[in-house]
Amino acid sequence: MDTTVADPLVGRVLDGRYRVESRVARGGMATVYVARDIRLDRVVALKVMHAHLAADDDFVRRFIGEAKAAAALSHPNVVAVYDQRTDGEHAFLVMEYVRGRTLRDLLDEQGRIGPRAALGLLQPMLAALGAAHRAGLVHRDIKPENVLIAADGQVKVADFGLARAETASKMTRTGMIIGTVGYLAPEQVLSGHADVRSDVYAAGVLLFELLTGRLPYEGDTPLAVAYKHANETVPAPSAFTPGLPASVDALVARATARDADARYSDANAFLAAAAEVHGGLSPDFDRRLAESARHDATSVLQAPPPNRTAVLDARSARGPEPPPERPAGGALSALTGRYALIALGVVAAVVLGWAVWYQVSGQYDHVPEKIIGMEAAAAQRALTDAGLNVRRGPQIFNDRVDRGEVAATDPAPGARVSQGATVTIQISKGRVPREIPDVKGKSEADARSELERRGFEVGDVTSVPSQTVAKGEALRTKPAAGEEHSPDRPVDLVLSSGMSVPDLTGRPTKDAQDQLTSLGLKVDTQERETEGKPAGTVVDQDPEPGTGVSRGDKVTLFVTPRDCLIGQFFCSDGGSEQGSQIPVPSVVALTFDEARRSIEASGFRVKIGSRVGNHVLGQNPLPRTQAPRNSEITIWG
Repeated sequence: MDTTVADPLVGRVLDGRYRVESRVARGGMATVYVARDIRLDRVVALKVMHAHLAADDDFVRRFIGEAKAAAALSHPNVVAVYDQRTDGEHAFLVMEYVRGRTLRDLLDEQGRIGPRAALGLLQPMLAALGAAHRAGLVHRDIKPENVLIAADGQVKVADFGLARAETASKMTRTGMIIGTVGYLAPEQVLSGHADVRSDVYAAGVLLFELLTGRLPYEGDTPLAVAYKHANETVPAPSAFTPGLPASVDALVARATARDADARYSDANAFLAAAAEVHGGLSPDFDRRLAESARHDATSVLQAPPPNRTAVLDARSARGPEPPPERPAGGALSALTGRYALIALGVVAAVVLGWAVWYQVSGQYDHVPEKIIGMEAAAAQRALTDAGLNVRRGPQIFNDRVDRGEVAATDPAPGARVSQGATVTIQISKGRVPREIPDVKGKSEADARSELERRGFEVGDVTSVPSQTVAKGEALRTKPAAGEEHSPDRPVDLVLSSGMSVPDLTGRPTKDAQDQLTSLGLKVDTQERETEGKPAGTVVDQDPEPGTGVSRGDKVTLFVTPRDCLIGQFFCSDGGSEQGSQIPVPSVVALTFDEARRSIEASGFRVKIGSRVGNHVLGQNPLPRTQAPRNSEITIWG
């Protein structure tokens, strides 16, 4: 059955611009289509997220952010991301369309690849990863399916950032490991954590697969394979492909070390090492390795030097040989010729030795291995002392290097460079920014705990009045919740000091009571004889004016006794002409639960009109007007 014909998206135009022409592949996260950009009249690739992911708001938000980061990554070995769009239920990426095949297709066709060819494929892939690592971006899902080989032979890496977007989603994944299990680093299996060294591990496993035609671990279930990644050491590829040089085994061993600190620091360091090993292999190494395999010469590619003792024994068995005829001049001519050859050999050795010294010692040097993590000034001195020039590149975020230290160099540490060459250093501007959590309404202790759990340090703690958040609870953070912020910089916490008790002295008792009730405060009234004050007015209060309180707290009013006629009837309390009219509280922008509590505490009843969201968008009567006590206030949102 032709799946392209059966696919409902084929033939549709998404976002009014991209006409879907055919389906290319379907993976765990998305389906890839070839499409035509009608506006620019060019062929593009569309990666359309599966419906269950597109329905997850958190995933879509993270997906958009990661797509933006990937789009900013410009490198010839990275599949370019042009745009991110949504069309109804479809969320998709618009990407460069690479005509060619995947590295998986090549492996399926050839089984395994010679070491020189394998390293030739690996280097542009590591160059792409290195560019991402310098930008603070981790791929998280390196595998042959994500490495494309264009028709002209150019290698490109796809799907930057998408694994992180899926990992960050809040969808339930009971028992599920994110990523392709055959390439997962031990730390991804054990803790779910991934950084640039996890990419190095996956690239090392991919190199192992190129060299051997198989993955290092096999198992009946993905869990069994993951267990081996976490608890076993990747075997040497020469155990499966005899004849591989020790330098290739060492390259795989370091890249796939179980301890992340023992691996290459990032893809740039791995690239420098891979380039050096690749340069040490002769151009015909792969052909000779294949020939030796065919002739069962599995351990030595070159014949050993002849055994001198065996040659002498063979000559003895043949008997004495007649001396060769010599021209006139005899022994003197032979001696002179011998010395001439010796002298010529000495001169050649001196010249060759000088040339090697000039090439290795006099003309070339290496970028210092331990430059990453140095303070900027110290790194500049180290490079200058090594005879190299230094240039400052743009600062980058990096999770493994502190702010102000060298996070990356170009060329990479350990790379061979000519003396006097320029090395670009990039200084870390702190750890990769992450989203600040919303701690509003939490106690100070809980807010601190949540921020620290997300990797942030709490900075200044201040308090401001609030009518909606209880005294002592978190009101907001600086920067605000939802913003991206580097954990190297503190996050300030703003607490609520509660609402400020107004100054009610001299006010009529009734007005003072109504104002406190509208704020959601409880009122206790006590009479106090005070000379020179009108009857029924406030002469003192507890707490004092300006004190922070929360809804439900009690305020005591001390008032002068009322003037009464005929027992307790017709008492004057100095109240306003409004009588039973009291101020209407403002509840716009509060949640419906908060609004209900505020209205009822102010002496009114609640009526809810239309409701779409969770926050109040309007009310009737309007805030700060007067309405009868116990009357109805309608809210909607």
